[in-house]
Amino acid sequence: MTDSLTDPRTVHRSAEFPAQTQHQPGKTEPMNPTPDHGEETYRGSGRLDGRRALITGGDSGIGRAVAIAFAREGADVAIVHQDEEQDDADVTLDQVRAAGRTGVSLAGDLRDEAFATSIVEKTREALGGLDTLVLNAGYQHDVAGFESLDTEKMRRVFDTNLAGMLFTARAAYPTLEPGSSIIVTASIQAYNPSPGLIDYAMTKAAQVAFVKALAEEAGPRGIRVNAVAPGPIWTPLIPATGWGEERVRTFGQDAPLGRAGQPAELAGAYVYLASDEATYTSGAVLPVTGGKAL
Repeated sequence: MTDSLTDPRTVHRSAEFPAQTQHQPGKTEPMNPTPDHGEETYRGSGRLDGRRALITGGDSGIGRAVAIAFAREGADVAIVHQDEEQDDADVTLDQVRAAGRTGVSLAGDLRDEAFATSIVEKTREALGGLDTLVLNAGYQHDVAGFESLDTEKMRRVFDTNLAGMLFTARAAYPTLEPGSSIIVTASIQAYNPSPGLIDYAMTKAAQVAFVKALAEEAGPRGIRVNAVAPGPIWTPLIPATGWGEERVRTFGQDAPLGRAGQPAELAGAYVYLASDEATYTSGAVLPVTGGKAL
């Protein structure tokens, strides 16, 4: 094989994962192996110079990878996270600031309408504006059987993945300027739902509808609305979902590329959608799934 080519089957861990479990919300430090967020590999080239971004769920996983990439591309970044995720958030902000950009921490619960709304104005005050909104925060839990679907957990899924997303987007939308971008973290679950994630999959399908509907409305204002649909990605959410040892051990092995993805492998998709390279891309769902079809 040519030395300049990277084999996508083996560029990241292709072996099975060790048994592990966490309580929600999951944390990065206990994970084995540690996810790759692009700390050592992502190289920016000024594609987002001067942008001001708000990333929900920006403390770890996909959100951390996006925050690192955005900062290295020239954007200032505010990240939203729960109070108990402050340690992870601090690590992310260290990476943002090491890139020479402003990093802001906003701690709270997006299910709280007042908080989910207030973060927009707090971001504008801290960064001098807001033009890139990444709606990434999410919650999922294992459902052993439909008859056992827990009402409290179901409402947490709906309120985090849908209500919180809508509260923040609604607050930001009126004053976004032409050239602004809204990016939602959807999922392959929107198209290929697993019974054990039935409520989560429902919210991801609704997010796709949100993206397509808002893109229609926002287009005449020069605002683009898109989504990234990850496949199986190794983030703290996985050991905290409540799956058994076998499910965690084989996570992502059924993808055509034979492995789970790493958060770093999604960052470029968000950079593209936020950048001027995507000025004619709106209402799109960009799959990063290891070959799994939407």
